[in-house]
Amino acid sequence: MALIDTHTHLESFARQGELPGALERARAAGVEAMITIGTSPDDWELYRGLAREHAGFVHYSVGLHPCAVEAEWESAMAQVEGFWGKARPLGAPTGETAGPAVSPDREPIPVALGEIGLDRFHLPKEGAEAEKIFAWQRAAFSEGLTLAKRLGCPVVVHSRGAFAECVEMIDASGVDWARVVFHCFTEGAAEMGELIRRGGYGSFTGILTYKTAENIRLAAKAQGLARLMIETDAPYLTPVPHRGQPNEPAFVRHTAEFAAAKVFEVDFAELAAVTTANARRFFTLAKN
Repeated sequence: MALIDTHTHLESFARQGELPGALERARAAGVEAMITIGTSPDDWELYRGLAREHAGFVHYSVGLHPCAVEAEWESAMAQVEGFWGKARPLGAPTGETAGPAVSPDREPIPVALGEIGLDRFHLPKEGAEAEKIFAWQRAAFSEGLTLAKRLGCPVVVHSRGAFAECVEMIDASGVDWARVVFHCFTEGAAEMGELIRRGGYGSFTGILTYKTAENIRLAAKAQGLARLMIETDAPYLTPVPHRGQPNEPAFVRHTAEFAAAKVFEVDFAELAAVTTANARRFFTLAKN
């Protein structure tokens, strides 16, 4: 009955010296793997190091979160592809070609590009400034999608207040929708239908457990258990019964248990098996 947390942020745990305890509690809760999601150049190297140190248990992605997009976003995005290109034996010449990063002597490569996307919620209130920053977000998102198409890798999308625009840009990019996941899905069943029609995915956080989140539960049902993936987005969006406390990867179990009992009405073991298989297939995660 192992679980995979498909979207977490380990930076805060690492910076505060709390990572060993968080990982230990995750294992005790039945978490067999997690993906720590890149948001800016500030965390990419840290996450690659964690993936190296905890091979098979911690995986990582690299991306520029829309809320991290600033005037110099192009400089940041220019560094992203190198995390795939550096998948070579440590100490090898830069030009040496390397195979998959599956052995201890290789740098681990990201399992996805992201999170990238659009966020209207956190824009400044001043109209001209908001318009300028949102234009940067769109340009950075477009660049990320172009790169993801070239790499052929999964894409983790952050969409807040901009679902239709994100869908439109992904459509235009030519990215394979079967490799796209909208993380922390908070839209309704109609929007989920747009993803399903295209072959994309939504993944669900602890918000699924909130009393006011019936529309999100309906979206999860619309997608169906067969396509379900779950995440914490830790340290944010803590599920019931720990709401109000900092979130952590171990708490993905609460979301999974709630989804099994209250949303899909199946045994926890079935939901754990299906969501774990979905995560491993979508992100191409090798077993430990």
